[in-house]
Amino acid sequence: MAGKVDELEKAISVAARDPSLYGINELELEKRRKWTSTARVQVANIKRTVSTSNFGGMRQELMRMPKSHQQDRSAPYVAIDNDDFISSESDRQMLLIKQQDEELDELSASVERIGSVGLTIHDELIAQDKIIEELGSEMDSTTNRLDFVQKKVAVVMKKASAKGQFMMILFLLALFIILFVLVFFT
Repeated sequence: MAGKVDELEKAISVAARDPSLYGINELELEKRRKWTSTARVQVANIKRTVSTSNFGGMRQELMRMPKSHQQDRSAPYVAIDNDDFISSESDRQMLLIKQQDEELDELSASVERIGSVGLTIHDELIAQDKIIEELGSEMDSTTNRLDFVQKKVAVVMKKASAKGQFMMILFLLALFIILFVLVFFT
């Protein structure tokens, strides 16, 4: 029984942190604190009575309410209020658990979506890496061909005269344009 009173005190302290969340005002909190302290005193009295083994007096002790509490309310109303309080706290806790479950389900779905997006990005990066490797090998091949052509042009230029060099430059320029078109537009 003392454990239940401790649980009620913990619930009251949680409600005291943010009374507006639980729809409780300070007056109601104070009444509940007063009830739990009264209940703690009653539990202590009952334990004391049981330990002295006075069973005839125990019934009277169990039925007795402290005077300060009797002035405040009658016993049936206190029991109803306490049952309502416990029931409402239980309902609130169940609602919070349900909300947390829904939020966890949403979080799980989000994590799954992020995982699939990550896999898609991974696949796309692999495909782009292959494209870049192919482009690099094509660039190397083109560079090698251009180097070859430049060497050949240099050899021809050494052999040709000024007028021949001019004609050769025009011929090579036309050849370069044709190669440029063939390499980059086909």
